[in-house]
Amino acid sequence: MRKNRVAVRQPGAREFMSAKALLLIFLFLTALTSPVYAGEAASEEDEGSIISFWPLFDYRESPKEGFSNLSILGPLFKLQHKGGTTDLALRPFFYHIGGSDSAETDYLYPIASSSSWPEGGYFQVLKLFQKPKTVPGVEERRGTMLFPFYLSGRSEKYGPYVSVFPFYGDIYERLWRDEIHYTMFPLYSRTVKKGTETSNYLYPFFSIIRGERESGFQVWPLYGQAEKEGVYRRRFALWPVYLQEESGLDTDDPTRRFYLFPFYTSAESDKRSERRFLWPFFGYVSDRGKKLEERDYFWPFVVTIEGESRSLNRFLPFYSEDRRRERVKRWYLWPLYSHEELNSESFRQERDRVLFFLYSDKLETWTIDGRERRRTAVWPLLVYKKDERGVKTVTLPAPVEPILDKEGIEKSWAPLWRLYIQKWNDAGDSAVSFLWNLYWHERRGEDLAYELFPFIYYRSEKERTDLALLKGLVRYRKRKDESRLSFLWLPFGLEWGRPVVLNERRPETDLRSGL
Repeated sequence: MRKNRVAVRQPGAREFMSAKALLLIFLFLTALTSPVYAGEAASEEDEGSIISFWPLFDYRESPKEGFSNLSILGPLFKLQHKGGTTDLALRPFFYHIGGSDSAETDYLYPIASSSSWPEGGYFQVLKLFQKPKTVPGVEERRGTMLFPFYLSGRSEKYGPYVSVFPFYGDIYERLWRDEIHYTMFPLYSRTVKKGTETSNYLYPFFSIIRGERESGFQVWPLYGQAEKEGVYRRRFALWPVYLQEESGLDTDDPTRRFYLFPFYTSAESDKRSERRFLWPFFGYVSDRGKKLEERDYFWPFVVTIEGESRSLNRFLPFYSEDRRRERVKRWYLWPLYSHEELNSESFRQERDRVLFFLYSDKLETWTIDGRERRRTAVWPLLVYKKDERGVKTVTLPAPVEPILDKEGIEKSWAPLWRLYIQKWNDAGDSAVSFLWNLYWHERRGEDLAYELFPFIYYRSEKERTDLALLKGLVRYRKRKDESRLSFLWLPFGLEWGRPVVLNERRPETDLRSGL
């Protein structure tokens, strides 16, 4: 039996291109007939405009403030001009800030970054790979580094150097040493610091120390000794069990140390005495120079300090209070709750924390001019900020910001998960954004504008009103006693009163730039 076959025609390239063209035309017409559109050309006196088609793009500008911002696909793409600075971002892959004479770029923060300025710049990856950039006539002391495998540079005293770890290297005035030389590390290495030369063989097990009136050796951890005449003497055996040392012999306060760890340790000088028995169970410190006394019982859990510059009462995990000249820090049921204070003649800071970053509230006050700044974070729900100008901000959710309060997180990552942002000040100005401007509203004085895409758009400023439904399917505009009602995104419609002047002034929106 022969079955009837029904031919199903697959969409071809022509139909696909036609659909794509129709979509582009629809997007263009929708943008063209949006409540603020290019057809209504703004005059030179315009103070701001908004062109949006969520979630594809959102463009906002305020010529009076020298500000414009273009967002594409929500927070993914950003191009912002503000004053003389340009921000360009493709989150989270890179974020670039450029000015007239400098620029900074983060690549997948905090993986890599680059910076440039008139005298040069640099590029780094995880601080392990660093490559400086110089301009003609400027000498760079730090060369390319891929730590620890490759390191180069130039020392003013010793000249150029190169290190290819672990095979061979010469390094000058870096890594806390004046000189570092090695061949097939750890087989052989030599370091110089303040005239003391240390040669290591199969580091750290065998070493020889030389210097002016200085000598020593060690076979670690069995035995070692070193001495610099009139400066120090030390020896150890079965490190860290036995240690005996005299240091600062060329000063007015030489110190003698003796360790028989963990049974007994001591450090004695004219200004300070320290004794510890069965560390960490018992300890005593008398610092006559700082005029304080310390007693430890099972350090660090029970510690008391009494003195002129500091007092400490620590009974962890129940309670701890540490007082210094300008600082106070308290813990209650550590790590449940802590309170910190910093007080000086011109600045005061208070911070309360619950479980480190679960809840954090920090208030900073400049007492002379009365300015203050506040940041409250509740992980992972929200972050509240108040800056020195009195502008307040709430953002949510906040899965990372309460833990890492970093500018790179704020720029490159946080906008990707922020569903709600609100800014306001004491004058009543405010701005709100939900789902990357699916709904937004802005208020400045008596002026109000808001949109819930694509259903309704409303703007009211002074004696002007603009109301649009479905991005202009139905639109009503009024200026004083002049009114217009239009349909189907048409540029004309029913009018009454005097003719409507379309070159309208736009509202200035200070807070818009923050969203």
